[in-house]
Amino acid sequence: MSISLILDMATSGNPDRSAITVDGTSLTYAEFGELVAGAATVIARSEAKNVVFLGNSGLELPVLLFASAHAGVPFVPVNYRLATAQLEQLIARTDSPLVIADTRYASELSSIPNVMTTDDFAAAARAASADPIPAADVDPDDPAIILFTSGTTSAPKGVILRHSHLLSYVMGTVEYGSAAATDGALISVPPYHVAGMGTILTNIYAGRRLIYLPQFDAGGWLDLVRSEGATSAMVVPTMLERIVDDLAGEPADVPTLASLSYGGARMPRPTLEAAVRAFPGVGFVNAYGLTETSSTIALLGPDDHRAAVESDDPGVQARLGSIGRPVPGIEIQLRDADGVPVADGEQGELWVRGPQVSGEYMGAGSVLDDEGWFPTKDLAYTDSEGFLFIVGRNDDTIIRGGENIAPAEIEDVLVHHPAVRSVVVVGVPDDHWGEAIVAAVVVESGTSPDAEELRAYVRERLRGSRTPDQVIFLDALPVTATGKILRKNIIADIAEPSAATGA
Repeated sequence: MSISLILDMATSGNPDRSAITVDGTSLTYAEFGELVAGAATVIARSEAKNVVFLGNSGLELPVLLFASAHAGVPFVPVNYRLATAQLEQLIARTDSPLVIADTRYASELSSIPNVMTTDDFAAAARAASADPIPAADVDPDDPAIILFTSGTTSAPKGVILRHSHLLSYVMGTVEYGSAAATDGALISVPPYHVAGMGTILTNIYAGRRLIYLPQFDAGGWLDLVRSEGATSAMVVPTMLERIVDDLAGEPADVPTLASLSYGGARMPRPTLEAAVRAFPGVGFVNAYGLTETSSTIALLGPDDHRAAVESDDPGVQARLGSIGRPVPGIEIQLRDADGVPVADGEQGELWVRGPQVSGEYMGAGSVLDDEGWFPTKDLAYTDSEGFLFIVGRNDDTIIRGGENIAPAEIEDVLVHHPAVRSVVVVGVPDDHWGEAIVAAVVVESGTSPDAEELRAYVRERLRGSRTPDQVIFLDALPVTATGKILRKNIIADIAEPSAATGA
């Protein structure tokens, strides 16, 4: 049993329902299924052992995902934003791949054999759909997708997601055929991110139409919600920030939009509060997950968002900054540095367990412990009702004078300063303290706070040991396409005299 079962069920249940829309053109589930069968035939005839995709989100992405499963080979979408040398290195790590690339990228892969442009592949798939091969006999424990991590703190790792992991995630969190015929999900997340894979599988299983926006811009996103009548969408924090900026304080005119999910990186509280005001009739969902967990493992749902906004209780209000509670089938445990579970309310590293959790890497094997627990490397705590709060990455912890400091604690203060647009706090080597605290700040247009003003702002609200030793000002923070801040870049640039100014 493979993830191709998801498409088979959707196609048999609603063959004439619209399945996907790209650039105003739609395919029914029956038409989509025929194209997938033809694409699988092309893949099988190539005798490739992996299918690598290099391109934007669009029709090719779901076709290749299901066609690879139909042909019984793993699907490997890679980051088209990487330099050519990096792309070649990642592709070289996959065994006997068929590489399918947008025309603009295909010409850059001169050293890679077996490359087809998306146009050539689409033509071959349409031709092969007249005489498709039967679906391959796939074991549920065979690899379905290989995703490379973003490499924010180290070199990208290839995460292996097996069919059993993905089927468990989808069937454990979504009701089959639950979408109405008029439902449409606007997809603008990157194709090489786990959310890009998960949103295909969950929406197809529900019988919902996929509406693709290949190149994100805030105005285009709002226009497409209106023109296509999208009922749900998912964005990453940087996208939501741009949408809110585009609205410039006005409410969004999106009458059909009922649900807006966000995730992929930490959401700044001011951005979320502004978004809730801009979309008053929309249910917000914070979806927290990792590549290694086959996407979402915890949710803060619409009712939780509304309760946090409407409550006078500070504890309930604070839940707007939480990731909610685990989805069905997921167990959580918070452990201290010695691996011992911590008491309720105490901070510890988040470990998770469940049938959707992979925790397996190409060439390195599984990192699950003997009881199947996966270390997320995220530091977290729970409140009295079991809501989870992420306070930062274990790897990001600053050890200053023997004291462990979570950067998020300082970032949450600084981001509320009226002159601060965005901020990241990092630790840098220091002869006296071991590590010094540096806040890298992007200021709001038209403001010019000085470093001491921002240091004093933190000192008034946190203990003195949490006050940044240095504040630097940047034009923009380096981030991935999903909004994850590249802390290693900031730390490296601090050593460069031209990187920033500050005190």
